[in-house]
Amino acid sequence: MGFFDKLKEGLSKTKKNFTERVENLLKAFKQVDDELFDELEEVLVLSDVGVKTSKKIIENLKEKVKMNKISDSQAVKDLLKEEMFNIINLPNKLKEKYPLIILMVGVNGVGKTTSIGKIANLLKSNGKKVIIAAADTFRAAAIDQLEIWAKRVGCDIIKNVEGADPAAVVFDGIQAMRARKADVLIVDTAGRLHTKKNLIEELKKIDRVINQQMPEAEKETLLVIDATTGQNGLIQAKEFNQAVNISGIVLTKLDGTAKGGIVVSICDELKIPVKFIGVGEKIDDLQEFNPKEFIDALFE
Repeated sequence: MGFFDKLKEGLSKTKKNFTERVENLLKAFKQVDDELFDELEEVLVLSDVGVKTSKKIIENLKEKVKMNKISDSQAVKDLLKEEMFNIINLPNKLKEKYPLIILMVGVNGVGKTTSIGKIANLLKSNGKKVIIAAADTFRAAAIDQLEIWAKRVGCDIIKNVEGADPAAVVFDGIQAMRARKADVLIVDTAGRLHTKKNLIEELKKIDRVINQQMPEAEKETLLVIDATTGQNGLIQAKEFNQAVNISGIVLTKLDGTAKGGIVVSICDELKIPVKFIGVGEKIDDLQEFNPKEFIDALFE
C-alpha cells in the first residue's frame, strides 16, 4: 500500500464527515445561492476548519462565483478544493542543510516520542546519521520509550538520569553530534512542567545552549499535535508559538479522527506549515506532508 492509499484510508473518517456532506449538499442544491453557502460554511466548521477560516473560504468562494458567473453547484466543489489547497500550500520541506538540530515540542500524550522515532527512521532511510537526545528528563517513561525507538531505528541516544537538567542533555547531545559526525540531532523536550512558565523557560534555556554550542547548526522547532483534539490543537499551537518560534507542525493520529480540517485551520491562522502527518501505527506511517495529495485524498 503506497502512502497515498494510506492517506486516503487514513482520512476516511474526515471524508465521511466532510466530503460526503459537501457532495450531498451540492446535489441537493440546483442553484448557487446564499443558502448553499450558509450550509457549506456549517460543514466546514463541523469538520474543524474553524469559524474564522471557514468564513474566509466562503467569502472567497462567493467572490469567485460572482466574478465567473458560476451557476452550477458542482463547479463550487472545484473552487472549494482550490481555496483549501491555497491555504495549506505553504513551503513545508524540512531544512536540508547540515548539521541540523530538530527540537520536538508538544504537550504529553500527543505522540511526540513516537514521532521522534518515525522522523529518525525517515531521515536514516534518506542516508542521514541521526542522534536522539532524551531531554524530557521529567518522565522516566519518556527516556525508556525513546531508547526502544532508537534501538529499533538503529541510531544513538544521549540520555541522563530522570530529573537531570534537560539543557545538560542537549549539551551532551551536541558534543556527541560533533564527535560522531552526525547530520541530525533530534531533541525530545518535556511536554508539561509544573507551570507553563517553567516549560517555556526550559525551552528557552535549551535554545540558548544550542546557539552557544553550535551556532552554525540549522534549526527546526516542530510542534507535535494530536489531530483528534481538533481546535484544542490550534490553541496549543498558538501558546507554543508565542514561546518558541515553531517552524512546522507534526500532525499525528489523523487516521483516528473526523477532524482533518484542523490542517486547514492551522495553516490559515498561524501561517505555520504542516511538515509531517501520521496516518497509522507503523514505523513508516509518518510521512512528509504533501498539500496536493492531502486535498486529492480528501476529495477523491
